[in-house]
Amino acid sequence: MNKDQVKGRVEEAKGKVKEVAGKILDDKGMEIEGNIQKNVGKVQKGFGDLKKDIKDKLEEDD
Repeated sequence: MNKDQVKGRVEEAKGKVKEVAGKILDDKGMEIEGNIQKNVGKVQKGFGDLKKDIKDKLEEDD
């Protein structure tokens, strides 16, 4: 697992917590901010997954 995968998963989890807290507290701003943070984390995790796949493929071809 590379650092982008780890950081992405952490950001995704933090965003989900913030989104749920916003719903519970009826704070639309916090809810939206959490949703954005969650989606940014998903993108970063996806980027990390892609990097790992490329690295694995290059090592496989050697």
